[in-house]
Amino acid sequence: MNKDDLWKRFQQHMGYTDAEMAVFRSDPVKVKMVTESPEFVKSRIVAEVIESQGCHARHTVGQKFVMDGNGQLIARECPEKMCIFALAALESPVNQIYERFIAHSDPNNERTMVVQCSDVGLDKGGWGKILMKVSVERMT
Repeated sequence: MNKDDLWKRFQQHMGYTDAEMAVFRSDPVKVKMVTESPEFVKSRIVAEVIESQGCHARHTVGQKFVMDGNGQLIARECPEKMCIFALAALESPVNQIYERFIAHSDPNNERTMVVQCSDVGLDKGGWGKILMKVSVERMT
């Protein structure tokens, strides 16, 4: 697809006016994300629960929060109930993955990303906690 068609499709998808597109395209990082990062659409971001203790949402080891490469949850591949505090913990690693896509580096090769929900756990005065390992899967 040529870049003119790409931009037209992107504008339609986002519902941007011509003026809004001009603002968007004035940011070189955003332009690079759209034009030079095909890995976004060829990948899935997966956060797998690797530890769970006293989780009120009952997230269990092995459950996965699955997102497309743009960080949008794929509901049919996620638990029926999802804790907002677990999802909030994914913001930073997903942003790091975006940065790696933009830099054309391997998002799984930099370091292992393990995050914890924002609950500190019963032993520290909270309710419980989960830990999740975040990784990128290439779609075939």
